[in-house]
Amino acid sequence: MRRAMFCAVAAAIWAVSGAVGHALEQAPKVMYPTAIFPFQEQGQEVKGLGPQVSDILFAKLVANPDIYLVDRNDLQKTLEEAEINLSGMVTPGQATQVGQLTGAKILVTGSVMLVGKKLYLVAKIIGTETSRVLGASTKGEAGAELDNEVGKLAEDVAKTILEKADQLVARPAKQEDLIAALKAKLGDNKRPVVFIHVTEHHVGQGTPDPAAQTELTLFCKETGFEVIDPDDGVRSKADVILEGQGFSEFAIRRGNLVSVKARLEVKAVDPKTDKIIATDRQTAVVVDLSEQVAGKAALQQAAAQIADRLLPKLVTPK
Repeated sequence: MRRAMFCAVAAAIWAVSGAVGHALEQAPKVMYPTAIFPFQEQGQEVKGLGPQVSDILFAKLVANPDIYLVDRNDLQKTLEEAEINLSGMVTPGQATQVGQLTGAKILVTGSVMLVGKKLYLVAKIIGTETSRVLGASTKGEAGAELDNEVGKLAEDVAKTILEKADQLVARPAKQEDLIAALKAKLGDNKRPVVFIHVTEHHVGQGTPDPAAQTELTLFCKETGFEVIDPDDGVRSKADVILEGQGFSEFAIRRGNLVSVKARLEVKAVDPKTDKIIATDRQTAVVVDLSEQVAGKAALQQAAAQIADRLLPKLVTPK
């Protein structure tokens, strides 16, 4: 009897530990979207090396399976649209804005300089959410092969990102904490009646439910706004109309993990005058086992961040 009971307990423990191990294996790996900016050239003697260093650094890091890089063409286009100069002189405010527009949580920039006969490559690793700056550097002989020197820098940059990401990236806040903080920010100011309509689609797939609209509705209702039902309500009864567009698309696949990027644009309009009260946009990147789930989660993240910035602009003091 005791032997049978022991075997049963052992089997149960084995089954549970196996299930836990499988769950841990399947848990999405945390990857932080990273954008590489051109390196600044400190002096005429290194003229032309800045773009080469950033190009080689991108090539080295993109091969690292644990690093997710923002597409450079997409980065350039997005920043040009927002009239942000793509340079190494990144201020904390610019870093935050770049993060909002591209989904990047980490920026890498830096400088190239020649001191005596030594070539120095200095990288600044900036958290777009925390404005925290960490560094990595390497030095070599002035005539050394640039590819080798940048390779050493890439190793240090990757190591810093992977080992110290908790210093660069803000810890994800729970939804209830975000709502509580937003409610405190709004105070007892008068909330308008809102009508919310956000269209969205996932490139190459259907969208069974509007994740961004649902998230915006949730944040509005939980912080004291009256929300008109978009299906049965009358749009003309709203004081403010929140309308926008969102899309998500496949980015990269690493093993079983899928990275999806979403972009959401929302504007608040006065229906009586058709004037735009405020507008905002946000890009988010999510890694998950399912492309569809990652797309929805990315749109939800973008909607929550927009709600935090946009809703305070709609209230009026009592």
